[in-house]
Amino acid sequence: MKLSSQQIEIIEILEKDARMPLEDVAKMVGLSLEETTASVKKLEDEKILVRYISLVDWTKVEEHPGVRAMIDVKVTPKQGVGFDDIAERIYRFDKVQSVYLMSGVYDLSVIVEGNSMNEVANFVSQKLSTLDSVISTTTHFILKKYKHDGTILEVGNTDQRIVVSP
Repeated sequence: MKLSSQQIEIIEILEKDARMPLEDVAKMVGLSLEETTASVKKLEDEKILVRYISLVDWTKVEEHPGVRAMIDVKVTPKQGVGFDDIAERIYRFDKVQSVYLMSGVYDLSVIVEGNSMNEVANFVSQKLSTLDSVISTTTHFILKKYKHDGTILEVGNTDQRIVVSP
């Protein structure tokens, strides 16, 4: 679908702040509220704007015991469907949050969430690695997020050292 420059601007604005009132978006892109509302509706209908999400820093919530892992997966693509078939089989698992086709040594990158490292490890060994197209996996547990989707989650301590010049 060919988009206008104003539609692209709307997408970029909403991607950064999905809660921005459409009145403000309209002013920023130079359209009326009605035109902006119609444009957003069309982008939603075309599944370009797929979903509005919140970015949560779960490290600040003591009750959230979950862990996330990034799993590199090497697969054998199937004749006629390539990587799509195995990617679909993987993304249908409840624990799987994201699946990406990648360039490089591994074919797919899979984001998995579980209640513990052991639960994620069991998922990888009992579900993911047993799929017939999967050749190998490498699991990386996410220990801390510093920045996610362009948003810095925790601003570190500013450097308090005094600058000394020669």
